[in-house]
Amino acid sequence: MMTSHTELTLQQIEDYKSDGYLFMDDVLSSEEVEELREACASAQISVLRSQQDYENNTVHSLGITALHPAILRLAKHPAIVSKITPLIGANIQLQHSKLATKPPSKGRGIFPWHQDYAFYPHTNTDLLSVMIMLDDATPENGCMSMVKGSHRFGLLSHEKNGSFSPECQESRYWTSEEYEVVDITPRAGGISIHHCLTLHGSVANQSGKPRRGIVFSYRADDAYQMADTIFDDTGMLISGTKQGIVRCDVGTVWLPVRPFWGNTYGSAWNQEGPFAQRTNESENSSLQK
Repeated sequence: MMTSHTELTLQQIEDYKSDGYLFMDDVLSSEEVEELREACASAQISVLRSQQDYENNTVHSLGITALHPAILRLAKHPAIVSKITPLIGANIQLQHSKLATKPPSKGRGIFPWHQDYAFYPHTNTDLLSVMIMLDDATPENGCMSMVKGSHRFGLLSHEKNGSFSPECQESRYWTSEEYEVVDITPRAGGISIHHCLTLHGSVANQSGKPRRGIVFSYRADDAYQMADTIFDDTGMLISGTKQGIVRCDVGTVWLPVRPFWGNTYGSAWNQEGPFAQRTNESENSSLQK
C-alpha cells in the first residue's frame, strides 16, 4: 500500500475546526510502519524505559527524534506535514516527540482526561498533536477517547491542592450525557490529529497485547512557549521558516506549577537574569522562615 501524501479535504478541515480532532487510516505504508517498529525497539529508544515499566505502565519516552533517524524522518514526513499545514499554517516547529506505549498487561495503562495545552502553555493555541499508530487502536486496547468540540471550552482546570495535576478536574465534560465522547480508532499506519485544547484520555488495555504510537506535538512558528520543558528537539523547524514573530492571543493563562521542578515553571520559564534569580530565591527563602 502506498503512503498517502494528500492534503486534507475542505470537509476534513471544517470537521477539525468543529470537533477538535481527525483520524484516518492508510497514511503510512506497511513497510514504513515496520521500519518504525524496529526503530522503537532499538537500543537508542528502548533504553528510555525499563522492561518493568513497559509491561505495567503507560510510558511516554520523550525526545525521540534526536535518537533515531527514522523518527526524525517521520517528524518531517510529507504525508503528515501536508495534513497539518492547513490547520496551523506553513511555518511549523516541533514542540516535542514521544513514543507512547500501553502495557500488554491486561487492565493497566489508564491515562487520565486532560488537555495538552495545560502541560505546555503557549502564547496562542495553534498547536496540535499527531499520533502515528504502530498497532491498531481499539477500545479493547485503550485507544484515545476525545470529547467532541471540547477545544472550544477554553483551558479547563488542571489544578489540585495548588499544584498542577495531569488530570483535568472538571469531570462533567466526559461523564455527562450532555457531551459526546468519541473513540479514536485508526489502524496501524493511520494517524489521529487533535487540537491542543481537545479534552482526551484513555482507558486500560484489556487486549493482552501492546499498543504503541509515536506522537509529535507541533506548533505554529509564532506560538511561544511560556512554561514546561524544553526538550532536545523542541523548536526544530518542520516546514517553512522561523520568522522571529510571537503572536499573543490567549489572554491570562494559569501556568503549571510542579513541585519537583527546581525552576517552578519548568525550563521554558527562564526569563530572569542570574542576579534577579538569586535575589528572588533569597527573598522567597526569608518569607518561608
